[in-house]
Amino acid sequence: MEEKKNRLLTVRQFSAEHPWPSESALRALIFDAPHNGFSPAFKRIGRRVLIDVSAFWGIVDTLNNQSRGAS
Repeated sequence: MEEKKNRLLTVRQFSAEHPWPSESALRALIFDAPHNGFSPAFKRIGRRVLIDVSAFWGIVDTLNNQSRGAS
């Protein structure tokens, strides 16, 4: 059985690969993660924060679908 591993990137690596969000906007999302729903996408190891790429985009999709349903 093949084990699927989550792809984890640093803030700089994520920003280099994805045009949105900018590095500063991403850091703001990390800072406010307990209140904005992005906590599951961020893994903290000491002071370093790693981003679970699939979890991040999954949360973006979920929040987008919620906002569409609210209108």
